[in-house]
Amino acid sequence: MTTTRTELATAPTYTRSADCPDLQRTLQAFVDDLIDGSMSVDALATALSGTIDDLSSIFRMQPSLEGHLIEFAIGAVAKCNSSLKVLTHNLRLPVLPEALEIVEMNDADHFRALTFNADMRGHKTYSPDLVVLNHRTRTAHIIDAKRSVYTYDRVRLDELQKRMKAAGLVLPDFLYKQHKRLAVSEVRVVILTADDRKTDLENGIWHLSQLDHLIEVDGAGKAIAALQQTFQTRVEANWTKAREAAALSRRQASGDQPEHVLPIDGVDPDDEHDPLDDEAADIGNDPGPHLIKLGFAQAPVRH
Repeated sequence: MTTTRTELATAPTYTRSADCPDLQRTLQAFVDDLIDGSMSVDALATALSGTIDDLSSIFRMQPSLEGHLIEFAIGAVAKCNSSLKVLTHNLRLPVLPEALEIVEMNDADHFRALTFNADMRGHKTYSPDLVVLNHRTRTAHIIDAKRSVYTYDRVRLDELQKRMKAAGLVLPDFLYKQHKRLAVSEVRVVILTADDRKTDLENGIWHLSQLDHLIEVDGAGKAIAALQQTFQTRVEANWTKAREAAALSRRQASGDQPEHVLPIDGVDPDDEHDPLDDEAADIGNDPGPHLIKLGFAQAPVRH
């Protein structure tokens, strides 16, 4: 896969900005909640003094929490744009066999004007991290946010994108019926990754630095990158304090020298929710095609 990055200097400047106090307070409060709940000094020290399973649980939890942070931050920053409707909770879009077959057997140009009735029961579903609808353009983006896609092979990414596009064929009817008659004329899908080692703008795999273009908010990508760095720095600081506390406790108990403990960032980089594992859901009956456009998110235009 070719890694493509659009330079920030060529990106347009938008009237909305992520540089606002209210947004920063919201994001920092979410970081506080994540760290105070599971990554506090006390929680980490308890894991260090426990079993290997306790440590393994902490190692798995850290990237998962970071993934949740990225998802939350994308939604929060998108709300800076009053033209956008951001849907984030309990979205279960039907993946109809007919829609999946069309996606698998045809180029997107051949089915981008189709849509299916969302009232279908007994089929598998896809749960996106966010759906962002632009009321002005009537364009909806189905977004799957990843801490990293580096560990995904091409086959796995293709399967994910097929499910996203199949779900996109029912999204207009789903939004109209389930979300107060929201109107959509075009659906685009995009995977957003915080890791730039495996991106492909033209084929719907974007780095978070391109979020500004997607939601038309200046500085959106930088704001989330800074938040991610804040989270990592605070977790690492708590980990260091927890190691020191655990070492002191051992020395007081037995006089032994402190053991060397690996840094907390030596973890699996992609322990997030995998939409390929979504369960089947009951949602309704009766397919009925309508006209929409469907495709990948459109890359920023160079100036």
